[in-house]
Amino acid sequence: MKHHSEMRGGFPVAAFDTLPEAERVLVRALRHWSDGPDGQERIARLLLASMGEAEAQTCQRALNDVMGVIARHGRRKLVRHKETCSCVGADEAVFAHFVMLAATGEREDAMLIGSLIVEGPLLMAMTEAARQAGLYLHRATISKLNATVRQRAGATLH
Repeated sequence: MKHHSEMRGGFPVAAFDTLPEAERVLVRALRHWSDGPDGQERIARLLLASMGEAEAQTCQRALNDVMGVIARHGRRKLVRHKETCSCVGADEAVFAHFVMLAATGEREDAMLIGSLIVEGPLLMAMTEAARQAGLYLHRATISKLNATVRQRAGATLH
């Protein structure tokens, strides 16, 4: 079966529900970002649901930096699926993986993947912005996990 060139980057590679929470937030943010001010507002609400207001604003600024570089200087336009789509496209998965690698200290691997998205001169700045955004998302995920563990630990079991 042959695929059209429009499928490049949009080919499904995962089910949305199987992604870790931080990566799901990143895929949603990517899907919303190109929708202009309305999409930016949806990202703000999405981040507020995961973290405090100050953290959400800082995270959104960093995401805006990353996605702005990609939009203006990307090797090609990233393909994104519809907001409600239950699958994750290749570009969406690569973007989320790039951000989380940067956030978790895998800088060289993040830069290698980032080089598939933008040219070299922009790579350092984009990776640093991705690191910052990803750290906020990673912390929010850990905080939720800790709250769930504390809640279960406090329960009386018979």
